[in-house]
Amino acid sequence: MEPLRKELAEGVFLTYVPAAKFKTGVLGAQLITPLEESTVAAGALLPAVLRRGTTAHRDMRSIAAELDRLYGASIAYTVRKKGENQCLGFVGSFLDERYVPGGEQLLEPMADLLGELLLDPLTRNGRFLSDYVESEKENLIDAIESILNDKRDYADARLLQEMCRGERYGIDRLGTVEGVERLTNQTLYRYYSELLATARIELFYCGSADCARVEGALDRALAALPRERVAEPAVAERVGAPETVREITETMDVTQAKLAMGYRAASEDTSALLLANLIFGGYSNSKLFLNVREKLSLCYYASSGYHRSKGIITVSSGIEAQNYEVARREIAAQLEAVQNGDFEPWELEGARSCMLSSLRSREDSAGRLEEYYLGQAATGLWEDTDALIAQLEAVTPERVAEAARSIRLDTVYFLTGKEGAAQ
Repeated sequence: MEPLRKELAEGVFLTYVPAAKFKTGVLGAQLITPLEESTVAAGALLPAVLRRGTTAHRDMRSIAAELDRLYGASIAYTVRKKGENQCLGFVGSFLDERYVPGGEQLLEPMADLLGELLLDPLTRNGRFLSDYVESEKENLIDAIESILNDKRDYADARLLQEMCRGERYGIDRLGTVEGVERLTNQTLYRYYSELLATARIELFYCGSADCARVEGALDRALAALPRERVAEPAVAERVGAPETVREITETMDVTQAKLAMGYRAASEDTSALLLANLIFGGYSNSKLFLNVREKLSLCYYASSGYHRSKGIITVSSGIEAQNYEVARREIAAQLEAVQNGDFEPWELEGARSCMLSSLRSREDSAGRLEEYYLGQAATGLWEDTDALIAQLEAVTPERVAEAARSIRLDTVYFLTGKEGAAQ
């Protein structure tokens, strides 16, 4: 049976994926809101605070006890970036009822608990509890600052910030330390109330229960949901590369320099671009890995990623600072080879096989299915997996090269050691 998508209420959608092959069911609820500098920190903080307690389950210990009662079920809060939207909410996992002793129903109590977390948080005098908010603010600040400790992640994030400055895509999903510090329990509750009324809500279920039962459980759990002026998710803006490449150099006490490069791809041939990126640097038999890293030993690591909703390709690499010019030149040379069609049949077939395997294995994980359908809903890039597989199987070397020729360098970010620091 095929997945089913239904609108349950204004701006509230359910993606129902019938599956009898998993021993656990997945139930999720996500609020989708356009990324904005002024609200992203509140969005990142909110689900962590909601997870701390509800009117009926006043702390995390009580919530954990309820989940234990449901045969070790779990509910995790999530903060994700899909296209130019922030997606925040909860994903629950619970034993499929076929394996529950005595046929006890778990779907309804899981839906009820999900509804509690979203709609009935523990509050006092019209605001969240101060100690819950302050505690989660510290955790969020730690998470933001931890990115700085991983220089690879930091360089990749800084590339997107500079490349997409003035665009929503340049906003980090967690916000900034300064943005988090400005939040109070009162301002966060005000944001929460507005978000519930206006955000698109995407519900997801994967398991063996029939659709009517899932709808009924969610309708009951979310009956108190306020709805007004529902805002559509932001559609990712496609931007062309500038005439002059933007170049940013920063210095820190690092022993390994980081070179990150961002490109804009104008081609609409998505399946050909997917394969072009894989041949360039998207997997272990790519040109960046085999040539720049293995053969020339210019990089400790080198890979590329395709940000489909924005038409962006990014390169992430770790190098010796003195190899900056030659590494940059060789990375450009590998892309030029793809653009010229200078790749062997095994390179194309290897990339195609890698992509097809990834698409087919998606069906083997309920969690991956939830991520996939959320991404489609948030970006508006709807696709049928079988159709995409057929498109990928039809891509020719000429189409790969043509799509690759639309790729132009936009921004180069270089993180290097301070003068006198070990390189």
